[in-house]
Amino acid sequence: MRWQPEPDQSGPDSPGSDGGSSPPGDAAAVRPGGQWRRRVRQTVFSALLAAGLVGLAVSAVGIAHQLLPRRFTAAQQRAISTWEVERRWRAVPAGRIFPASVPYYISASLLNSTSGLALHARLLGISPATSCARAASGAAIQALRAHGCSDVLRATYVDASGSLVATVGVAVLPNAAAAATVVNQLSRSGASHPAPIHALAIARSPAADFGAAQRQVSYVTVAESYVIMATAGFADGRGRVRLTADDYLDSELTSLAYGLVGRAKSVLGGPPARPECPGTPGC
Repeated sequence: MRWQPEPDQSGPDSPGSDGGSSPPGDAAAVRPGGQWRRRVRQTVFSALLAAGLVGLAVSAVGIAHQLLPRRFTAAQQRAISTWEVERRWRAVPAGRIFPASVPYYISASLLNSTSGLALHARLLGISPATSCARAASGAAIQALRAHGCSDVLRATYVDASGSLVATVGVAVLPNAAAAATVVNQLSRSGASHPAPIHALAIARSPAADFGAAQRQVSYVTVAESYVIMATAGFADGRGRVRLTADDYLDSELTSLAYGLVGRAKSVLGGPPARPECPGTPGC
């Protein structure tokens, strides 16, 4: 069979006919409007993208600021350091303030020797925190009370020979200025005699009979916001005697008191650590 070509369908209504179609010039006239709409859309999109990027940048800065190490001002560092020192008497274990053994030293001149003698005092007991009025004595009571003393910690030691005993006490003041004022007042008034701190007797020990009458020598000093006091005497209950005729005995009693005070001062009066900022070794 032979296929016949279809009749020519060109005419006014045919797809290829020019009838009913826009002239070529009209298509070109519509094109600029489409470009304008595309440009508007691009502008809006660019503006939204820019706003989003700005918001993202601001958020990133805020997050980075939160993650960066905190910086303390000089005033904040001083306040933190002061707070650390003032809480030491609670934060530091009693065994560090009053360790089981404390060294003290006798000078070579008193021994008529070329070298001195290093001795150690042994801890007999530690008392709980006591009111300043109960732990202090003499003029120290009024001075401590007047400047805000809150508590006193005490411990008693026996010397290396077992013949001397001593009580060391730490009075807690509200700040370093108050503690320094107390020590100055006690030094001016000569309050080391009688001793500014009560002896702490320890039952069934060489210090069982250590009381007010047995206090021979005393020493007081300041360490930051603490007043540190010590008094030493005989373990046999002997009352107060004149020590001017016995330089060695006077020196050993004094060295014992100094050694105990020095130990407590090294723990409570040392410089505070540099305040640490979160996330960093320091500020």
